[in-house]
Amino acid sequence: MLFAVPASAAVGGANLKVTIVETNPYPAKIGEYLTLTVQVENIGGDKADNVDIEVVPQYPFSLDSETNALQNVGALNPGRTATKEFYLFVDKNAQKGIRSIDIRTKTGKNSPWSEKSFDIRIGTETFKSKGTVELKEVASEPEVFMPGDRGTVTVTLINTASNPTVTIDGSDFDTNARIQAAVLKPLSDGIIVLDAPYEDMGILGPGDSIKLTFNVKVAEDAPEGTHNFELAIEGNSFDYNSRKNIPLKVDSSNIRVIPSKELQLTNGESTIEFDVANTHPNEFSSVSIKPEAEGVTFYPAEYFIGPMNQDELFTIEFNAVADNSWGTSKEGEINMSLTANYNNGINRHANTVGDLKFINISESPESNSTAVLAGGLIIISVPAALLFYRRRKQ
Repeated sequence: MLFAVPASAAVGGANLKVTIVETNPYPAKIGEYLTLTVQVENIGGDKADNVDIEVVPQYPFSLDSETNALQNVGALNPGRTATKEFYLFVDKNAQKGIRSIDIRTKTGKNSPWSEKSFDIRIGTETFKSKGTVELKEVASEPEVFMPGDRGTVTVTLINTASNPTVTIDGSDFDTNARIQAAVLKPLSDGIIVLDAPYEDMGILGPGDSIKLTFNVKVAEDAPEGTHNFELAIEGNSFDYNSRKNIPLKVDSSNIRVIPSKELQLTNGESTIEFDVANTHPNEFSSVSIKPEAEGVTFYPAEYFIGPMNQDELFTIEFNAVADNSWGTSKEGEINMSLTANYNNGINRHANTVGDLKFINISESPESNSTAVLAGGLIIISVPAALLFYRRRKQ
């Protein structure tokens, strides 16, 4: 489950969202210690000056010392997350089942506390069913993340049993499989799971499957490469629990824009051309290219390409016209930039190619007339050549 805790009533102020991203062990064991990993994210528009997180345990949970109940995060900018660990003891007389615990947060020293209750599972039920839950498929959206991206990891679980019953040592057992809990745990720094564990997903009959989707986030400073999660599944009993490795790829490759011919204005006008390439390992959507240069107007103002597959290349053109600040006869260099906008999954990205030099040159009317005359000769000669070819063909 994901709980949002409003920490400020002011519009556009700091606003905290709190999640229990991991309980270790999961489920909590009776008579043993439990590590609770709590994540707080500032989803508001303003900086949270001094974030505090406090755990308020209720039976059967307890803390060694009340001083361990409160932890300070410090300042938290909009869009940033932080995690803190709390250590709780589960009473030896606790009963199996779901128990609650309260977590309080505040955004600053003089801010009010906000409180939310979370459910924590204690103990593992034992079932005599013999169906086994296995990982069938993993899919992420986007397929390859970029630093700072949010997206999803979807796992497909299947009951590998093929018959409704199985006989073991002369006794018959059903082959249903239960998913009592499933949790996705990040094993790499910079990768965050935004969802609490799935619980009590029900029974899968022989051959049945189910999809579980987890919301994840890659930090802005996450290194490129393959990161890993651990998918922990609680099945029919302890013997049927399993842990699976789930990879997640991070790559910062983006859209490259390269001039395909000289950037030049002639008498204040020209047609310019660029090659646009997707160098990322998966498709981008809503790709567009926007040129900018002081004193120059471009048509179209922004070139919309749409989806681009991996390694796909487009060649695009713009008509460029200098305004009165340049005119048709002034010569020199104009600084130009190109901005590529595109989506990787639900994430909007932009990268800019700067320091391009746009050269403005002027040509005399005489040279233009010569060019027109030459062009006219070419136009006249083409029909004659076509006519000669047709006669020979006859």
